[in-house]
Amino acid sequence: MTECVTYAYAVARNTAGLEEAAAALTGVADTPVHLVRGTRGDELVLAVSGVPAHDFQEDALKTHLEDLAWLEAVARAHHGVIEALAALTTVLPLRLATVYLDDDRARSILEAEWPAFADRLSRLAAHIEWGVKIYVEAAARPAAPGTGSAAANDLSPGRAYLRTRKAQQSVRDDVYRAAQRAAERVEAAGRRHAADRARHRVQQGELATAPGENVVNDAYLVPLDLAEAFRTEVSSAADGIPGVRIEVTGPWAPYSFAMPPDASADAAEGARP
Repeated sequence: MTECVTYAYAVARNTAGLEEAAAALTGVADTPVHLVRGTRGDELVLAVSGVPAHDFQEDALKTHLEDLAWLEAVARAHHGVIEALAALTTVLPLRLATVYLDDDRARSILEAEWPAFADRLSRLAAHIEWGVKIYVEAAARPAAPGTGSAAANDLSPGRAYLRTRKAQQSVRDDVYRAAQRAAERVEAAGRRHAADRARHRVQQGELATAPGENVVNDAYLVPLDLAEAFRTEVSSAADGIPGVRIEVTGPWAPYSFAMPPDASADAAEGARP
């Protein structure tokens, strides 16, 4: 029999039908999901599943986290469980690959951090998360040296190169100023409609799959009754600003505002996102 460890998805506020809904879910490594309850009562539960221990040991996990296909599969399963539960109740998403030695260890963390979990769930109730990314599109290149006016053709190669570089920098500066205007409009919408904002690192390298350069990567915590007004206003924040594009994603469970307590460091060694 394969040795298992306990993979934790989220702390959730218990509600009618949640246990049955969790039991119908399949999580990471196609394992069935179940709820862990504490001894303080039924108000809070921890959604978990048993996953193969060999995949989440320190050395194996380090290798897996460099395997984009494996990482994507785990992230999809992790997200799927959380989103299914979030449709029924308020959830506190845990970070990817939060693993405990067994259900008893997971239960001890739930009990030890019960007040912090309960407080944060109360703050997140009736809120959703929107992701907001701002991109600057590739600007048109200035004319190459040796083209255009006769005066440009009379320049030496060195001066022509410097002139072109200066023109390119000017175009780039204009696009960034335009992106700043769009960002200010988004922030104004956030002040009107959102309860909180989280700033993430811009996406670069293999994570940057969308066209253009990502210059803002934020998340907003928005009350349900203001969610559509926020989305509509932010989606139009780049209107009339050439070279700038805004991408709004969601609604999501409040991943960026979960703020797992330090107890998550007690997860099984090597369980890092």
